[in-house]
Amino acid sequence: MEFRVPDEHRMIRESVRDFCEAEIAPIAQEIEDEHRFPDEIFDQLAELDVMGVPIDESHGGLGGDQFMYALVTEELGRVSGAIGLSYAAHVSLGSKPIELFGSDAQKERWLRPLAEGEHMGAWALTEPGSGSDASDMDTRARKEGDEWVLNGTKQFITNANVAGSILVKAVTDPEAGYDGISTFIVDPDADDGFEVTTVWDKLGLNASPTCEINFDDCRIPEDRLLGEEGEGWRQTTKTLDGGRISIAALSVGLAQGAYEAAKSYATEREQFGQPISEFDAIRDKLVTMDRKIERSRLLTHKAAWAYDEGEDCTRLSSLAKLDASETAREVAEEAIQTLGGYGYTTDFAPQRFYRDAKLMEIGEGTSEIQHLVIGRELGL
Repeated sequence: MEFRVPDEHRMIRESVRDFCEAEIAPIAQEIEDEHRFPDEIFDQLAELDVMGVPIDESHGGLGGDQFMYALVTEELGRVSGAIGLSYAAHVSLGSKPIELFGSDAQKERWLRPLAEGEHMGAWALTEPGSGSDASDMDTRARKEGDEWVLNGTKQFITNANVAGSILVKAVTDPEAGYDGISTFIVDPDADDGFEVTTVWDKLGLNASPTCEINFDDCRIPEDRLLGEEGEGWRQTTKTLDGGRISIAALSVGLAQGAYEAAKSYATEREQFGQPISEFDAIRDKLVTMDRKIERSRLLTHKAAWAYDEGEDCTRLSSLAKLDASETAREVAEEAIQTLGGYGYTTDFAPQRFYRDAKLMEIGEGTSEIQHLVIGRELGL
């Protein structure tokens, strides 16, 4: 029995699942080996009208909710963590803040092409020295006439070298602490002084580009300030509530993909005259995998529901992200163990899910930070 999946949500999920099986699964390992961002896949996702699932139709989106978006992200993660990650960064981080905090003119100019899939979106918060203290940033923005001038470096920015717009956090008032941070819309193709300085090779997720970017007297028009000056950190905390739900959904997808690979192998592989799935050790692994995935999926759905209801979902989104990211790693590791030596080869998918899963415990707030957030929400 499924957990309250409305018919419209089910139809979207099934269409995305069919697309994933037909178009993404056959190339998932290939694009990872080649470190290639698959533009053609995102063009096709745009044709499916899912590049702006939780964005209002008036701005070019599908008009869905966070729950529908979580279902789509899970399906992408089930076949390719890299595609799922770039998709989640595009929607949660690169697009949604413009809908939440942008002016009508900004929504028309910047959000519509993102929601319609004409451009990819990105979000630049982390810096080389900030680590888990994301508010400790050196990037500065100063006002000169009718322009803002940005200087600084951002690190580990998903999609930066393929994005049509990047939302950049910068300090506009060094004396104001959290209230001195603002958000700016940067056009990578047109703004002088912007440069992608590094595209990182990573343990996994190499079909999703992770970049270092630099701003050297990067001048942008004053109308590129998102919301009001000094609102950047409040925007960030709201954005992360939705972003953590998307990472939880992506983690559930990774775990599901790893589990399905292990189950398929275990039911076909025979030892001592019977499928290895009939041996207690393997059957127990598969049962434990399924239990963990269902737990994480339900928690993710609950967080998405709370978000859609307008409730304070900081605790739930952090719980979902913490639980699902750990589930993804644990299930992928057990999937490799189930396949034995074959699990360690790139001919089989579990090794890719395992490498991809580790980032889920780091990105959008490490597991340690999730414990801190949850503790604060509990008044501890």
